[in-house]
Amino acid sequence: MQRTKSLTRQMLLASTLAVVSWSGVAQAENAPGMFRSEFLKGNLGWEDVTAKAREEGTVNFYYWGGSDIINLWVDQVATPALAAEGVRLNPVRITATKDTVDVVIAELAAGRGEEQGSVDLVWVNGENFYSLKQQNALWGAFANRLPNSVNFEWDENDPRSLLNLRDFGVETVFQEMPWSGEQYVCSVNRAHVSAENTPATFAQLKTYLEANPGKFTYVKPPHYLGNTFVQSVLYAHNPDGTGAEPYQKSFEELGGAELARLMEPGIEYLKSIEPLLLGGASGKPRYPENSGELDNLFLNSEVHFNCKFGVFGNHNGLITGAYPEQAEEMIFPAGNMIKNKNYLAVPLNSPHPAAALVAINYFSSAEAQATKLKTAGMPVGLDLWRLSEEESAEIAASAPPHYGVTQQQLDDNIAPDTNASLVDVIEATWLAVIERKEDKSLADIVAQVSGELNN
Repeated sequence: MQRTKSLTRQMLLASTLAVVSWSGVAQAENAPGMFRSEFLKGNLGWEDVTAKAREEGTVNFYYWGGSDIINLWVDQVATPALAAEGVRLNPVRITATKDTVDVVIAELAAGRGEEQGSVDLVWVNGENFYSLKQQNALWGAFANRLPNSVNFEWDENDPRSLLNLRDFGVETVFQEMPWSGEQYVCSVNRAHVSAENTPATFAQLKTYLEANPGKFTYVKPPHYLGNTFVQSVLYAHNPDGTGAEPYQKSFEELGGAELARLMEPGIEYLKSIEPLLLGGASGKPRYPENSGELDNLFLNSEVHFNCKFGVFGNHNGLITGAYPEQAEEMIFPAGNMIKNKNYLAVPLNSPHPAAALVAINYFSSAEAQATKLKTAGMPVGLDLWRLSEEESAEIAASAPPHYGVTQQQLDDNIAPDTNASLVDVIEATWLAVIERKEDKSLADIVAQVSGELNN
């Protein structure tokens, strides 16, 4: 009898200790930042992540909402797929990623730290990722820890991993996951421009505009489409003939004087075509503010060309009615069609980080990428050699067609994007020289704008 009581007391004590211990763990797991810390240390399995994601319930996904077909995929494919995993996708459609980046940075500055922000997941790349990284506003090195990370090449000794490990030349250090691959592709309206008269170089474009003034324009910087056009001009007019190569260096490595020297011929070209652009004859060239405005000009034949990011942008424009019926892709500028990837990142103060990881893992699946390609015409961000034959075949079958060019021709004319630290300097220089007509040497302007950006 005495031995039975003793065993009972031991069992009660053990039970009490177990409750105290479990309670302590639960409290620790619920402490802000504890989930992030334990996940990044590798102390949590994927089943722990999915369980916490179901507890969190929602993921607030901030992304550019200017495409109806992308919105359709988010609403009709991604949302139900994540609901099946117990996570409600809350799509927050924005017009400028920079605004979301500013919100995250402002919240952190106001003391809204880990798990106390409003943004769980953001579609990002380039200078916006660079800004978040500079401000230590990113959640951590999660990308290579997700189950679907097997669909990407991470071996830094393999040159095919470059766009996974570098975003506009900035090391990603696994703080964002590739989502889609894109390329700057121009289209031409064959109702007005024959194949023989289609420019392939900037010199040929100028010749075309001298014969057909006003039939071209480009989106105004600082919009990323405008920045990309300017960057491709600079690559093609590199006085050393080394194209994009020096633009892969950071501003700190390159220096303001050297950047100004490299930019000078390209800036002169941009100045020289101003009178030939849409509205240029009146002395007021018209630069569209966004891709939608340029689409309308192209559709209405006010311009004969339309340049934007989108390997399948021509196809999408035809199926949505945004492009004229005789629109075709073109190889322009030959050898300098900038290609990059865009990514998914989690802010440091994401209120639902586990749900964000579950969403990113879904977005990184071959199934999701195939439906995104087929529905929205967004090229896959996956590395196809990492997929099974069945998955690769599914991706291939989902790809929209090209018009007037082949995928191989597009692949043969790629150039890398500009280092993120140079992008703001280049766009500020464009605004000073082209928009405000500042009467200073380019070296002085670059020194001025870079100084202002660093203060």
